[in-house]
Amino acid sequence: MKLTKDQIEEALSHVSLPNETQNIIESGAIKNVQIFGKDVELDVEIQNPTLQYKKKVEVDCMKAIHDYAYEKSIVKVNLIINVPGKATQIKGNPIPNVKNIIAVSSGKGGVGKSTITANLAIGLAQLGNKVGIVDADIYGPSMPIMFDLEGSVPQGIDVDGKTKMNPIESYGVKLISIGFFAPGQQAVVWRGPMASKALHQLIWDAHWGELDYLVIDLPPGTGDIHLSLAQSIPLTGAIVVSTPQPIALADARKGVNMFQMESINVPVLGIIENMAYFTPEDMPNKKYHIFGKEGAKELSEEMNIELLGEIPIVQSVREAADIGRPAVLQKDTEIAKSFINLAKNVVAVVEKRNDNIKPTIAVQTTHSKGCSN
Repeated sequence: MKLTKDQIEEALSHVSLPNETQNIIESGAIKNVQIFGKDVELDVEIQNPTLQYKKKVEVDCMKAIHDYAYEKSIVKVNLIINVPGKATQIKGNPIPNVKNIIAVSSGKGGVGKSTITANLAIGLAQLGNKVGIVDADIYGPSMPIMFDLEGSVPQGIDVDGKTKMNPIESYGVKLISIGFFAPGQQAVVWRGPMASKALHQLIWDAHWGELDYLVIDLPPGTGDIHLSLAQSIPLTGAIVVSTPQPIALADARKGVNMFQMESINVPVLGIIENMAYFTPEDMPNKKYHIFGKEGAKELSEEMNIELLGEIPIVQSVREAADIGRPAVLQKDTEIAKSFINLAKNVVAVVEKRNDNIKPTIAVQTTHSKGCSN
């Protein structure tokens, strides 16, 4: 048996959030419905973070699908907690002399987000821009390795009577990473608030100087770090990285939805499809779509966002990252050209965004975070 979206929405029309008159379809609380044969996954936005409230919503949704659609369906309910807060009145970019701040995100790990970030940043620098990176992947910082900076430690610099971190520069990119401050083999075991505080320090306690682009490499998923970033600074926009396979695209869709939530409201500049295809060296005209074909293209069309690039699987990309010399530096190779084209597309979409959309407002919420049950 294969369920349809219409069947699921009809079943959920029998559910209302506690103390609300509209059902959850009419109220817009259902943010996403994914169907896998007879199994269903829902994203539901609520404004009450209490355990009792969350459990009731979860049970009501599961019961409705079992009663009105299919009684043996496995139902997963992801609850997005969105407590409305008052936005600050500060517009524009609060980091002096930094023109654009771009967050690079992924719905799941293992899709090559950090590799994309490193090559994108260097590509932007090669186009003549002043670029910095914040390695905000608190639990798995990889930029020191990719930029051949393992063991390096930023030095202090006096700025207007205050001591700030001086980012380390490599390949024309200024870099700050939590990896500079934690020994290579030491696990970073922090709760959400500690990780958010560390991110705040990486951004605000560094002396960036003049930058055209500050690129922030976020941890995979959706959580406290992402919300803290939206609360701390008004982002120019976000980029979501995915592979073509359905399971990665499902998580990428959640990432896009997170940035587009009313309480966050960060423009999504586009999606990048990594590991799009494989071309053997001895068969340059062949493309093998190992993880699926044009999945990100279809998602970009569905969600009305830009497809910024399709990066192929190339062994040298992995090798280059491991030795600390990203593949975009391999001049005149096809993979380097792919990353330079990606950088050009990002410049174009940022310019378009700045021409057509007002500066993002940094949000301030009282108690807002995404979670899954």
